[in-house]
Amino acid sequence: MEALSVVIITYNEERNIERCIRSVVGIADEIVVVDSFSTDRTREIAGEFGAKVIKHEFEGYVQQKNYALAQATHRWVLSLDADEALSEKLRNSIKEIKFNPSADGYTMNRLTNYCGKWIRHSGWYPDKKLRMVLKKKAYWTGTNPHDKLELFESKNIRHIPGDILHYSYYSLEDHLQQIDRFMQIRAYELFEKRIKPNVWHFYLKPLHKFFKHYFFQLGFMDGYEGYQIARLSAFGIFIRYAKLRELWRTNNP
Repeated sequence: MEALSVVIITYNEERNIERCIRSVVGIADEIVVVDSFSTDRTREIAGEFGAKVIKHEFEGYVQQKNYALAQATHRWVLSLDADEALSEKLRNSIKEIKFNPSADGYTMNRLTNYCGKWIRHSGWYPDKKLRMVLKKKAYWTGTNPHDKLELFESKNIRHIPGDILHYSYYSLEDHLQQIDRFMQIRAYELFEKRIKPNVWHFYLKPLHKFFKHYFFQLGFMDGYEGYQIARLSAFGIFIRYAKLRELWRTNNP
C-alpha cells in the first residue's frame, strides 16, 4: 500500500483546521501544515491532531503551496485548503487508490457551502480539481490568488468519486472581505503586467460575469444565495479594476 502525505497551508484558520484534519485521519500517513505565522490557535490545534507544523513566510498562494508540496516526505500527496474536508465517499475512493494507484494524478469534484447552503449550480459545481498527485510529477502554477496544481509531462490523470467539501464563506462579511483581499492581489498582478482598465473592464465585464453565473450557469436554481453569488462576483470584477485604476493613478502622478 502506498503512503500518503496530506499538505495544508494555513493562516488564522482555527475555525476550520480541525474539521479538515479530522477528515483525513485514517487515510493520511503524514499531515503537513505550513502556516504563515497565524495569530490565532491554528498551529496549536493542528499540533493537537498530530500534524507536523512548519512556519513559513507567505509569499503568495502559488509559492506557498509549492513550498508545502516540497515538505511532504511520501511519494503521494493530497493537497487541501484549511476550509476543505473530504466527504466519506471521497475518503473511500482515496483508500482504494492507495492500494493500487493507476495514474499519476487524480481529480475530484468540489462542493461548496456558501453561508450555510450547498451550491450545486452558479458555476461552482462540480468544480473539478486535481489534488492527489505523485509528488515528483507535480507543481503549482497559476496567477495569484488563483493557483492550480498541474503535472510535469504527464496526462495520466483519472477522476474519482466523492467530493471535497468546501466551507467557503460563513457570512456576507466573509465574502466581502475575501473579495477585497483577492482583488487587491489581482490588481497588483495586472499592474505588473502594465494592463490599463477601460470601459470593458468597468461596465461590460462585470455585467457579463453576472449573466454568466446567474443565467448561463443556472445560479437562479440556487435561490437567493445564487443571486448573491452572481451579484458579488460581478462586484468583484468591478473592484479589481477600480483598484487597478487607483494603482495607475498613485504610481503615475
